[in-house]
Amino acid sequence: MDFGRPIGTVVPSLDGAVLEVLAGADHGLSGRQVHGLAGVGSVAGVRLVLQRLTSTGLVHVTEAGNSLLYTLNRKHLAAQAVELLAGLRGTFVQSLRAELATWSLPPVHAGLYGAAARGDGDLDSDVDLLLIRPEDVAPDNRLWDHQTAELLQTVVDMTGNPAQVHDLSLPELAIHVRTDNPLVDTWHDEAILLHGPHLGRLLTRLHALVH
Repeated sequence: MDFGRPIGTVVPSLDGAVLEVLAGADHGLSGRQVHGLAGVGSVAGVRLVLQRLTSTGLVHVTEAGNSLLYTLNRKHLAAQAVELLAGLRGTFVQSLRAELATWSLPPVHAGLYGAAARGDGDLDSDVDLLLIRPEDVAPDNRLWDHQTAELLQTVVDMTGNPAQVHDLSLPELAIHVRTDNPLVDTWHDEAILLHGPHLGRLLTRLHALVH
């Protein structure tokens, strides 16, 4: 999945970029504004796409002074598909949360970080996960390993992207905190919470113990 432009996974042309901008807008946008938000193509190219989409009825156009303003026609039969594709990253996050909620042996904390969390990845970007194990769960626990393997396979099945996980216990996370491992800041600053308390709460506790 293209995490930078999810709709591009299915509609890789300029049409996809234009539709993604319109799906995320709650007011009319000029062709130049759509081009600026899309960040690809030329102004002329974007206007041609808007004209074509307007002819299909999927996009509405209204006059505002000397400008033409474009909006996604959310009553169009195809609009729901456009919104679904534009919101794939959010759907992905919700799917991960739902799977983690079914775990027989739940993590203390689970988070999504890296390109998938920042929304700037592409079709080749890894999906990076952080899992904090309960303290009484050994790293070779069969159930834990099975759950983790299934989660990684779910990521690959849903996105087509490679997946990797940082699997740590709280004491192991404390070591990273104590040694000022820069990954800790990355996890804290980038992560989208998937399960359990926010990482900041855990780090506050650990900082108090190690300093």
